Amino acid sequence: MPPPRLHPTFSLERLNARTPGTLPGWFGFEVDRVEAGRLEAGFDLRPDMLAPNGYLHAASVIALADTACGYATFAHLPEGAEGFTTIELKSNFLGTQYDGRITCVATAAHCGRNTHVWDAEVHGERGRLALFRCTQMILWPKR
Repeated sequence: MPPPRLHPTFSLERLNARTPGTLPGWFGFEVDRVEAGRLEAGFDLRPDMLAPNGYLHAASVIALADTACGYATFAHLPEGAEGFTTIELKSNFLGTQYDGRITCVATAAHCGRNTHVWDAEVHGERGRLALFRCTQMILWPKR
């Protein structure tokens, strides 16, 4: 299979313009860098992103990783594709953080015509927080 290629109309500005007014926008999600087969993003933690027990809420970590994998898929869509949707995700949580910035690096495991599979690592200022795998189904226009 050929290596992943960025969509011809891709731009970092176009990706980040998708965020305001959405759940990733509420989190403050921002893409920092994209290259073929890789996307880096993150956001700053706030107290309302924590669970009632004071630990980082799993949903906050999933929001970062799933959004990073989704934006990576968008940046690598095959020409003519209409979009994508997540069909499976898996998370393993390894640590926690209470404040500061968390970041995610998503790397392509498979970028095919009908599915993409992305692996992601979420890191905090004190180390690795989670491992993540996301499968995206590529959506094509109806005939």
